[in-house]
Amino acid sequence: MKKFSLIAILFLGILFLENCKKDTVAATATATNKMIANIKESTWFTDTVTSSLVYNSAAKTKTFTCEGTAFNRKVTISLTKSSSINSSGFPLGTYTVDATPNIQLAFLTPKRNGAGAIVWVPNGTVAPGSGSVVVSKVDSTKNEITGTFSFTTIINT
Repeated sequence: MKKFSLIAILFLGILFLENCKKDTVAATATATNKMIANIKESTWFTDTVTSSLVYNSAAKTKTFTCEGTAFNRKVTISLTKSSSINSSGFPLGTYTVDATPNIQLAFLTPKRNGAGAIVWVPNGTVAPGSGSVVVSKVDSTKNEITGTFSFTTIINT
């Protein structure tokens, strides 16, 4: 009887495994957008991203700037780090907005100035401690810096 119940359990196990189908991926999509943000609870994708990495030999600093633009919105990131050498990368790490101008984050929208020209204007200010940038990967060969950013603006009144 024990032999029969063991065979029955094995048979049921085989039937169970046979009925389980492995999920397969029907399509794979690769995002071509380089910057994504949640702005006012809506996902925003850039259509244009520009960036630069500049070494200032007099000040011995390296500044990484990046800005993404789409749909009358712009996000800018600027990180300045002391560096005694001019290398092709940027130091990995977490950079938090403080009272210095070394980390600057902004959300900008277009406005007409007094002359009637359209200019980008910050949509609030980022207070110390209310924003950060994490540089998680630097690929100097591909000229890519990967990471995340987050910040909250205090609306100008």
